[in-house]
Amino acid sequence: MKQLSKRIFTVSALALAVSAAPQLSAATWSDTYVGYRYGSEFTEPGNSNDVEKHILQLTHASGYAYGQNFFNLDILQSDNMDPANGDVRGEGDGATEAYLTYRHQLHLGKVLDKDLSFGPVKEVALTAGFDLNTKNTTFAPRKQLLVVGPTLKFGLPKGFADLSVLYAYERNHCGAVFCQVNDISFDPYYMISLAWGLPFQAGPVPMKFQGFANYNGAKGEDYSFNDTKPEVLARASLMFDVGQLAFDKSNTLWAGVGYEYWDNKFGNHGKPGVDTRAPTFQMEWHF
Repeated sequence: MKQLSKRIFTVSALALAVSAAPQLSAATWSDTYVGYRYGSEFTEPGNSNDVEKHILQLTHASGYAYGQNFFNLDILQSDNMDPANGDVRGEGDGATEAYLTYRHQLHLGKVLDKDLSFGPVKEVALTAGFDLNTKNTTFAPRKQLLVVGPTLKFGLPKGFADLSVLYAYERNHCGAVFCQVNDISFDPYYMISLAWGLPFQAGPVPMKFQGFANYNGAKGEDYSFNDTKPEVLARASLMFDVGQLAFDKSNTLWAGVGYEYWDNKFGNHGKPGVDTRAPTFQMEWHF
């Protein structure tokens, strides 16, 4: 299994490198923004308390002749109900986490100069990418995730909707005393991922409904040799173009509300804090 996992890691990394190679082409469009999210009902596995979080976000998306890129970095600051390493719950400043996501899509129809559209699907892509995270808790996670697989890109009058089926390989770390192993390579698993961004007009108000939903299959045993379970994570938001209404500058300042739905967080189950139902307030400044 370890040899197979190493091969998967190598093949995924190669697919990412190959798919990213055509990025030498000039960008045909791009969108970059700094975002902020706030919620007071987040959860953490093994913690029965709600956790308040302030989340700063840097997001970039761009397209070029043969595909597109997506980059997102979240910096998450918890309150003291989610303590940093060495602190006592309810005291201190709380834990800080950094979570980075990168995805690249290679549009196969453009590369092959063929029309691959069918039904509602306008294009077929190869997606490859990675996630990295670190958090200064006792657990001390250091997630390394590689994904690769096909994506169906749906044709919409405005906005986008992408459905991906990805093969995932994950490595991580646990520094807590209760973990029987500190570094682990999980069993490879599959990820079904839907991402969307749908702009629309509500009278004079420009709006958009955006988000993603992931279903991750079980990934074998965890750090204490307990079986993991499938995981569902969805984040959605309804945003208002405040900049257009207030300053006559479209797609500059957005504000709205969102919701995070998370079942079996990180594959955990049967313990407090593994299911999240968190409403959020959100802002975006595009530049």
